[in-house]
Amino acid sequence: MAASITYRLRLLFCLNKRRPEFTSSWARMFCSSSALSQFDRVGFIGLGNMGSRMANNLIKAGYSVVVHDVNHDAMKKFSEQGILTKNSPIEVAEASDAVITMLPSSAHVMDVYTGPKGMLSSGSLIRSRLFIDSSTIDPQTSRHLSASVSNSNLTGSEGQQISMLDAPVSGGVLSAETGSLTFMVGGSEEAYMSAKPLFLSMGKNIIYCGGPGNGATAKICNNLAMAVSMLGVSEAYALGQSLGIEATTLTNIFNSSSARSWSSDTYNPVPGVMDGVPASRDYEGGFATKLMAKDLNLAAVSAKQVGATSPMTFLAEEIFSQVCSEGHGTKDFSCVFRHYFSGKDQI
Repeated sequence: MAASITYRLRLLFCLNKRRPEFTSSWARMFCSSSALSQFDRVGFIGLGNMGSRMANNLIKAGYSVVVHDVNHDAMKKFSEQGILTKNSPIEVAEASDAVITMLPSSAHVMDVYTGPKGMLSSGSLIRSRLFIDSSTIDPQTSRHLSASVSNSNLTGSEGQQISMLDAPVSGGVLSAETGSLTFMVGGSEEAYMSAKPLFLSMGKNIIYCGGPGNGATAKICNNLAMAVSMLGVSEAYALGQSLGIEATTLTNIFNSSSARSWSSDTYNPVPGVMDGVPASRDYEGGFATKLMAKDLNLAAVSAKQVGATSPMTFLAEEIFSQVCSEGHGTKDFSCVFRHYFSGKDQI
């Protein structure tokens, strides 16, 4: 009877894809605890600004975590907390039931999975049953990697085929810190269901996007739309200022009319208009322009590969790359208002 109730509750709170309200904090706690026996130990590779915080949230959720990074100082911070560290990706895979990777580029991802000491290098049997890549890379690489995992001779410790998910995130460092990331997940639905409690330990919005590579596709499309929106809003503000209207007035108009957008009402790029956004602190923090340029490059490459008509993609990539070349790559991407459109602060 108790087992039946637990099963029904797990279906209700963990497997329901259409009711986002079920991702309440107590439901997330239930899902995490119910999966601990399935993934007793979780590996995490890539302990940068995002990965270190995601790994910490797994630890807080009660998972036994083992970590690896090429930066030994990053690993030392975890070893000083009593967290197990390993010297190579394959060692992490051999010691973990599931492995999550969070890496800077496609090249880093391929090396961690298929390199000489990569997780696919052991040849036959490893402990891991599930690989999750949360890096922002191009969909083609994600699909190639998923096929490599499927076609490998590797099996998990219980003899089953290893599953692969691409699950990039949105939300930035603050959301990684607070465990409120959005995950966009591609891969088999069965693997997604089994991994959902892991995602809920690190995020609050978990969206299944379809087959392999669809998570990566969703991420670059999301960031493309975000970039183009920011460019349009910034251009409109700069034009308005040049024609004699204040940015605060335009903001009131935008936010009560058809021009309303995240770039105007939540992440306003004009210094002096909104508190608590990067524009209010000289564009420090937030989402670096160089990362936006990188994601737009992924979108541009993907558009070329499929022959898509994407003029805004290429223009946005050109603009953000120019801002980077002028020395503003570490500033938040909303700095395009000042450093490309020559917009003025709101006094």
